[in-house]
Amino acid sequence: MPLAMNREVFITCAVTGSGGSQDRSPHVPRSPKQIADSAIDAAKAGAAIVHCHVRDPETGKPRRDVHLYREVTERIRAADVDVILNLTAGMGGDMVFGSPEAPLPLNEKGTDMGGATNRMEHVRQCLPEICTLDCGTMNFAEADYVMTNTPGMLRAMGGMMTALGVKPEIEAFDTGHLWFAKQLVEEKVLDPDALVQLCMGVPWGAPDDLNTFMAMVNNVPSTWNWSAFAIGRNQMAYAAAAVLAGGNVRVGLEDNLWLDKGVLATNAQLVERAASIVTNLGARILGPEEVRKKLNLTKRAPSRREHDPEKWEPVLG
Repeated sequence: MPLAMNREVFITCAVTGSGGSQDRSPHVPRSPKQIADSAIDAAKAGAAIVHCHVRDPETGKPRRDVHLYREVTERIRAADVDVILNLTAGMGGDMVFGSPEAPLPLNEKGTDMGGATNRMEHVRQCLPEICTLDCGTMNFAEADYVMTNTPGMLRAMGGMMTALGVKPEIEAFDTGHLWFAKQLVEEKVLDPDALVQLCMGVPWGAPDDLNTFMAMVNNVPSTWNWSAFAIGRNQMAYAAAAVLAGGNVRVGLEDNLWLDKGVLATNAQLVERAASIVTNLGARILGPEEVRKKLNLTKRAPSRREHDPEKWEPVLG
């Protein structure tokens, strides 16, 4: 196929994620303030979109408490830099089985299963411009952990996102996820101008070889917008590959902790490195307002508490 390089590229920074990286680098943000500050720094470095999870401020372990999302949202919206907010909606679908001989009952330590409304409550309250929709179920990296997103769950959550006016970012970890995403558009659960994130190299989804990557790219409808990333050491290689294949770029500490061999990165440094790759390829980096127009996003107003951030208190939901 002919080269179809994207000449106008937006960069997403995945700020912290939910993986067990909190003790592997001092730069992985934990508290809402740290997450927001890191997101703001990434925006100043050139990210048009910041993708945020939340963590326990003390332990760094993944959480999905609404008040943590509220504080992150309010701090980012009160900042002196414009950026598009993308909150995860992937939490609450974690199923960890027992041993191979006794898979039930489930392992309570890692299992976190919620209903569609429960999983979407922070999105309803915070109203980010984008939230993620992990468009399938898969064996996910560690032991007997299954990322669980049934067709019924995805129809329910996708419908809620559409009704709220929040743009779903379809996270596709394999080609079947794209197949089902197209079904959701056909059923009018999702709007036709869909947004996709191609997630490469995540065990045990699509490997990050270029043949598999192009199979994923070729399964994205031409009317959709898409971005891509690979985890670990191939993160920056995929910044180039995505642009050359016609897409946009995602980097960040959710996917990779390293700037160079032996050098731990910050989110801002990863965005700066990706921006350098994009511009050296001859593409232009889009700002957040240009991306809003491109993706048909609704900008949300800052919180009424924006001028007094030190008095923010948890809003339990």
